[in-house]
Amino acid sequence: MSTFLIEPGAKLANRYRLDHVVTDTGGATRWKATDETLARPVAVWTFAEGFPRTSEVVRAARATSRIPDARVTQVFDADDTGPVPYVVEEWVIGSSLAELLAQGPMAPERAAGLVAEAAEAIAAAHAGGLTHLCLAPDKLMWSSGGAVKVIGIGVDAALMGTGAGNAAAIDAQGLGALLYAGLTGHWPGGPQSGLPAAPQGPAGTYPPAQVRPGLPEPLATITTRAALPQLAGQMVPGPPITSPADLCAALAEVPRLIPLPVAPAESSPPPENGTSRRTGEFDATGSGSRRSMRGAAPAATRSERPESSRMERRASREQTSPKRFLVGVLAVVLFVAVVAGAWTIGSSLRPQDENPADPSSDSADDAAEPELTPIEITGSDGFDPMPEGDGSEHGDNAHLAHDGEASTDWSTEGYKDPLEMQKAGVGLKLDLGSSQEVHAVELTLPEVDHGVQVRIGDSDAVSDETTLNEHLPTAWEGTVNGTQTIPVEGGASGQYVVIWFTELPQVGGDWRGTIYEVEVLGA
Repeated sequence: MSTFLIEPGAKLANRYRLDHVVTDTGGATRWKATDETLARPVAVWTFAEGFPRTSEVVRAARATSRIPDARVTQVFDADDTGPVPYVVEEWVIGSSLAELLAQGPMAPERAAGLVAEAAEAIAAAHAGGLTHLCLAPDKLMWSSGGAVKVIGIGVDAALMGTGAGNAAAIDAQGLGALLYAGLTGHWPGGPQSGLPAAPQGPAGTYPPAQVRPGLPEPLATITTRAALPQLAGQMVPGPPITSPADLCAALAEVPRLIPLPVAPAESSPPPENGTSRRTGEFDATGSGSRRSMRGAAPAATRSERPESSRMERRASREQTSPKRFLVGVLAVVLFVAVVAGAWTIGSSLRPQDENPADPSSDSADDAAEPELTPIEITGSDGFDPMPEGDGSEHGDNAHLAHDGEASTDWSTEGYKDPLEMQKAGVGLKLDLGSSQEVHAVELTLPEVDHGVQVRIGDSDAVSDETTLNEHLPTAWEGTVNGTQTIPVEGGASGQYVVIWFTELPQVGGDWRGTIYEVEVLGA
């Protein structure tokens, strides 16, 4: 069967329904499609009969699927043995760099953050033997889930039959061009993806600082060294940047901030959590005040983030000053004296025939509550059981919910309708390493209501709501808003603790849950 005979509605592998053509170039057609097994959108490449590079594209796609970096567009399936060869990739919903620049150049810290993430992804691809070689503003995406995505690693070069003697230098220059575009709104070398060509002078393309005066000097220099290597050592100090890894190193100390989407092509919420691993960030205006290196969230939630981290709260529980100790001792002595005096007076007034109270009758009331200490969380994952879910929920960011930093977070996907209209719930699964007795869970969420269940059990063999209730029974249920310590009455034992959202707040047009910090406490 030829690709050109395939029409919208056709199905591949009895699973992937082709919805409409996105691009059609030289016998390779890219479709927006639906994976009917998992009920999710995907991108599918199909190839015309006789397309000369089908096998190369399929091999590149399979190699791309092995790159251990979430910023590389995922490859789900690839097959060239049937009548219609195909490659199935992640369909990224969000804004491309070209769309982000539709309203003008980005703040320098935002451009640096976006391209630094892309550079790290491509450096990881190079370490795995893959290149891009076709970088352009429409290949760099800021997804609606709050993550940087690089489209076309491995696959684009194979599709175009592009080869290069120095692939590292080509990709470094492509990354530099993306940074140049982010800073100036122009593309060096000619119009590209809707962006105008960069201004030209007698020496060639103008450096970014001449196109946009006032750029931070280190960032402008790095951009020139990467995007315009012929000017390195002449108009700017330093040698050319000739590999993605070198660009990562150069940007390591440059303050960066992940951008917000602007006018996305598809409906999507403002990003809640990006993928930046840095710990400091400039504010949204680029004025230089430190905040968080992650994507800025809607003001109704992120602006109300608690200032203290989990580590600070733990330290405050563990530290006792000498002054506080002396005050405590004096309070105990005074309390004992008052009780003794009251008992003496009461004894003198009690009738002689009154039976003395049983000293053991209220022992349970007087028993001291156990001191709570943090239980180590050895692993975590997004939790979205089948069949309603797809098995995971932003699992690559799950660790950010218990990293001791309130400036980072894990969040659910954005849902177009209230969660309760679609599934029983979605959540974050914490692995304690072995069965532990849990007495409380401390949660820090945005200052908006979340419907929450705390579920605890020793098995995570969950496939539906019935097995969820069987293996991870509910230890607490209620509404959480902000920071709250949730008691588990009488304690509950289990290796797994699931923070299970049953209702999500509406954020930026979608329904999304966020956890800044979670701490599990035992006796």
